[in-house]
Amino acid sequence: MDTKTTEKTATAKNDEAAERATAETAETTPETGTAPADARTESADAPDAKLDAENAENAEDAEDGDLEDLEDLEADADAGRAATGIGAGAAAVVSAALAAVALTGTWTGKVVSERETLIGQIKTSNGGSPAQQISEIYGDAWHSTALVNGVFALLALIVGVLVLTLPRRAPWVRSVAVAGAVLGGLGLLLSAGTYFDLFLSLPSTGS
Repeated sequence: MDTKTTEKTATAKNDEAAERATAETAETTPETGTAPADARTESADAPDAKLDAENAENAEDAEDGDLEDLEDLEADADAGRAATGIGAGAAAVVSAALAAVALTGTWTGKVVSERETLIGQIKTSNGGSPAQQISEIYGDAWHSTALVNGVFALLALIVGVLVLTLPRRAPWVRSVAVAGAVLGGLGLLLSAGTYFDLFLSLPSTGS
């Protein structure tokens, strides 16, 4: 009885020792083989996340480029409008100035008038009737002055009308252009009437 009991006890102890050794070996041996499912999922999602980040960055860059292009276009449009506004304003002032010159007379008209007077004196220096002297010395000079003033008035009228046809005019530009066109038209009428002797006719000799 004692011998069998002793053998059973020894066998049980050996089995326990073997189980302990197997457990320790399992604990100390590094795990190998297939990774867990969560780790595989995270590894598979990592490239997709990187790609999404790159796409988002590219989209932001493209959006920034579009905004810069839009700002450049707006700046060019503003510059074009500013240039158009400056040109229209200058043209309106020129129209008004030309109209004023047409109504008051110009240095060019005075020079042309004096030249015609001198030519008339030369033509009638060897004699001529009073009517011829009036026509050559005074009539031609008046008509030349009216012609020069009429040219300035016509230019003022044309420039004023052109300014009024331009788009996006400032209020003051329109006002000045209207004034130039009206005064130019008035100067043109006065010049035409003077040239054709409609307002004042040449003096007559009475014979």
